[in-house]
Amino acid sequence: MVYHGLMNASRHRRAILIVCDGLGAEWVSETHTPTLARLLKGHRCAGDHRAVFPSVTRVSAASIATGCFPGRHGLEGNQMALVEAGRITVHNVGAPSFRETMRRVTGRTLRVPTMAERLARSGGQIAYSNVSPGAAYFLDPDHFGTVLHRAGSFGPGGAPLTGDAHLDVSHDLDGDIEMTRRFCAEVVPCDGFRLAILWLANPDLTLHHEPLGSPAHIHALAVTDRLVAQVIETVEAHQDRFDTLLAVGSDHGHETIGRSVHIGNWLAGNGLEPELKDGRIGIASQGTSALIYAVGAARAAVEGLLPKMRREPWAGSILTGEALAATGLTADSLVAAVDTARHDETNDHGVPGTRWLVEDGEGTPEIGCGHHGGLGPAETRPFLTFIHPEFGQGEAGRPTSLVDIAPTILRFLGEAVDDMDGAPLSA
Repeated sequence: MVYHGLMNASRHRRAILIVCDGLGAEWVSETHTPTLARLLKGHRCAGDHRAVFPSVTRVSAASIATGCFPGRHGLEGNQMALVEAGRITVHNVGAPSFRETMRRVTGRTLRVPTMAERLARSGGQIAYSNVSPGAAYFLDPDHFGTVLHRAGSFGPGGAPLTGDAHLDVSHDLDGDIEMTRRFCAEVVPCDGFRLAILWLANPDLTLHHEPLGSPAHIHALAVTDRLVAQVIETVEAHQDRFDTLLAVGSDHGHETIGRSVHIGNWLAGNGLEPELKDGRIGIASQGTSALIYAVGAARAAVEGLLPKMRREPWAGSILTGEALAATGLTADSLVAAVDTARHDETNDHGVPGTRWLVEDGEGTPEIGCGHHGGLGPAETRPFLTFIHPEFGQGEAGRPTSLVDIAPTILRFLGEAVDDMDGAPLSA
């Protein structure tokens, strides 16, 4: 992206964030993603950039939206447990209705303000997303701005957007292409926002059904790269009217699934079947990790089995207490997090490393394909770059995380960045 010295203070100051879901930093290259490679080389990039834990999209969306880790904002996983009348129920956060369920059980959605809430009085936020409904809606769960998604599009206050205003796209690469076309036509040339978000479903969507390094994966990378280039070209075409900070990044990477395990069945086979059936224990799969919840006396029962669980071949590490809190994840009924084991194996396309998948009962494990959710080296390394003359070039001088995105954007827009876990990158 090239700026031509246009620093006219009268231009509308705004930010655009593009998220390429599931695009791990190791796949950014001149060969696979030439546009992204040039951006990272020519602008400010986060050289030591990390995902949040669990490294899943719905948690990532809430962490990017709030600048806080899951223990602060309260969205704990792609699946998470809610305790109602003393019983644990594990919910799929991706469901369009989960926000209402969360609000009914806990009295709220996220515990801290989102960028949409912070910007509501100064121009607002608009988001176009083609990932799961939950990941899209937790960018703005309480309708302070506008969210367009195939499962339902809403304006401020939750007013439904119908007809041509709705984002009626398919959940695939073609849907990403059409969504980006509309974003470039309807959002980039307009001055009706302070922050606009474009969240692409790929390459994540492709990788859940195809191997890493496969032709399908490489094709998804190429398409995603071209879509980012399309947005950049559109931003450049209107730079005489707008002073735009462009942030481009991803939320997590992927690792290859080599085996699978059902942790609930393991607990049941070790004497805790009654507690599982009665809702005193719940297992929330995050892909390559799992969260184990328990209430009452069942908590001690789970803790008593953890030493045995640590000896299982699928248990890479089991986090409890301070080690779990150090990841930024806490919850009253959360006993432990299991990060599954990693093996030094190579898939058919030469990509090293395989992981265990924690089965969730919602589908057949796609062995050999990609997944994420844990603390593995590939799944926890997203990429991030900020493009604006004030940010210059080169790597950020410190480790960064997804929670640093919101304060960086808000500081650029002249907004307060108080009460966040993240901190703005220096411009």
